[in-house]
Amino acid sequence: MKLGVMAVLFGDKDLKWVCDFLVSKGVQTIEIGCGGFPGKAICDPDVLLNDPKALQEFKDTLAASGLEISALSAHGNYLHPNKEVAAQFEHDLDNAIRLAKELGVDTINCFSGCPGDCEESKYPNWVTCAWPNDFPEILKWQWEEKLIPFWKKKVEFAKAYGVNKFAFEMHPGFCVYNVETLLKLRAAVGPEIGANFDPSHLIWQGVDPVAAIRALGKEHAIFHFHAKDTKIDKYNTAVNGVLDTKNFSDEINRSWIFRSVGYGNDYAYWKDIVSALRMVGYEGALSIEHEDSLLTPLEGLDKAISFLKEVLVYQPKMTEMWWN
Repeated sequence: MKLGVMAVLFGDKDLKWVCDFLVSKGVQTIEIGCGGFPGKAICDPDVLLNDPKALQEFKDTLAASGLEISALSAHGNYLHPNKEVAAQFEHDLDNAIRLAKELGVDTINCFSGCPGDCEESKYPNWVTCAWPNDFPEILKWQWEEKLIPFWKKKVEFAKAYGVNKFAFEMHPGFCVYNVETLLKLRAAVGPEIGANFDPSHLIWQGVDPVAAIRALGKEHAIFHFHAKDTKIDKYNTAVNGVLDTKNFSDEINRSWIFRSVGYGNDYAYWKDIVSALRMVGYEGALSIEHEDSLLTPLEGLDKAISFLKEVLVYQPKMTEMWWN
């Protein structure tokens, strides 16, 4: 496995500075945001795809650093009911796919998207319950009329650019938010659909990451991994449950908050996650995504790097037991 970082937390730095800094910390891979929610601060495909010199400088900087690109990230809601919003997100996704070919990358990290409840909707509608009966009808429409057709079309588009892995963050608020919904879309669209496995979004839903890794691993459906933690506040959760719409800055009153790895769960918890990834054959990056509101980006990243160096397994898995 490889130690990686999602580079969006360095939005005020240039690519060379980011690469030099990460290498100095012992990082091996870089996940590059290039549109949608991750932004385009250090990588703007609209520029790179139209300026051969800029593209070559970008490639040369990465090559000189020795960092491997684990994935390009262009998360967004490509199915947003507001057609202008959806079009911008899809533009960024398509450009990420085009840029991936130029950079020799086969994996795009993204969200599934979430439509509204009908063609006249103004906002996305994330369905979380089976009753009243309106909700199953909404789900049927979303999946059959919007979600599945969109991703079938996008997979075909991506194949022309050598992209064969769409790694979905299973994220509440979008149609794909857990193992079941990911595998449902994979079954409908094809093996190009897989997971950018981020435990932080699963933990507060009550999902055991190890169980989820095993389930997805059986289908060879883990394409990428985000190293991010979540801390459940047992007192607030005991009163109000885990569904929480309070601002992330209101840490003391929330039922849960995102944390740097090790601040939500301990070494044993994360060693179990790494061991499960190894058992299902995942040997890619553990890409640190820093969204801890209690730690500054640099301190949070530094602590996450130190923590993961203690739990990562760097050597390839043995094919024979040496003690036999």
